[in-house]
Amino acid sequence: MRVAGIMSGTSLDGIDVAIVDIDGHGVRTVAFRSAPYSATMRRAILEVSDAVTTTASISRLSFQLGELYAKAVLETCRREGIPVSGIQLIGCHGQTIYHESGRNTLQIGEAAVIAERTGIPVVSDFRTRDIAAGGKGAPLVPFVDYLLFHDRSRTRVALNIGGIANFSVLPKKGDVVALDTGPGNMVIDALVAIHTQGRQKFDRGGRIAAGGQLNERLLDKLLQDPYYRESPPKSAGREQYGEEYVNRLLKSKLPLPDLIATATALTAATIAIGVGRFAGNCDELIVSGGGAHNPQITGHIAAFLPKVAVATSADYGIDVDAKEAVAFAILAHRTWQRKPSNLPSATGARRAAILGKISY
Repeated sequence: MRVAGIMSGTSLDGIDVAIVDIDGHGVRTVAFRSAPYSATMRRAILEVSDAVTTTASISRLSFQLGELYAKAVLETCRREGIPVSGIQLIGCHGQTIYHESGRNTLQIGEAAVIAERTGIPVVSDFRTRDIAAGGKGAPLVPFVDYLLFHDRSRTRVALNIGGIANFSVLPKKGDVVALDTGPGNMVIDALVAIHTQGRQKFDRGGRIAAGGQLNERLLDKLLQDPYYRESPPKSAGREQYGEEYVNRLLKSKLPLPDLIATATALTAATIAIGVGRFAGNCDELIVSGGGAHNPQITGHIAAFLPKVAVATSADYGIDVDAKEAVAFAILAHRTWQRKPSNLPSATGARRAAILGKISY
């Protein structure tokens, strides 16, 4: 079955589309494309994310995003020479604008618009059923991590560094453990935008962090957050690491390159804390997401975890930028088959559940 997966994460980089073939032999990525959000759209999403806003703003934006998601799928097909008629299903995560772990969650991006524009059934709104079943609503990708990376002879950790950093512990035997470790690129990106007056959206190649000075006193203070010592299941989002968090950092009056260097170390340190606490016997760390391109983050991780081999998902045939879009294609395929795809050991749900809603 040929399925398209659509992902737009908390970093607000844009819309990722992966087209994959799923059969009895596994998953093969056919195409991947990322379409950046315009500055206007990014600002509109931020204005309704974890913020006091209006129902009119949310409703309008949800339909606008539906149009953008559909356009992204159609454009990926056009550029890659793939017939739209050959795609049988779309899985769309949607854009998270609020997530209160274990209580409620809201992803927007109207699936009916995507189905209407493409003529393809769409599975969307994956997180709500897990919450209804007593889970945190996240993380959902661990189910896919297990399918793609589990090894009976080695304990692996599949790490994704997006806006939020999260990982799945894939033991040789036993249940998968998964959690959001804390900030991924989100805080770094916000500081970079301020430092460059909006000219840069992220720290390309970690160059700004490399030119700054890590402030160990501030890092130690940030690491006192009790979240890092909580046991899973647990999830984080813009509610913890958004504008208010960045403003607290700015009050330190440190030079922005130093804040960016410290935020970069914070991302790596909280990942290492999570691995040390919940995957102490880890043999290999498999990194994906935008943070995999930042050598400052990966360098810090390697230094914090010297006994762990560090690889990327690309070493196993999955583009580091495409993995989460691929994941939601796989999750949609499971829903279409009426099979559960949450992992209670990862989300805390009372039972395995069939996720999502289908728009024909």
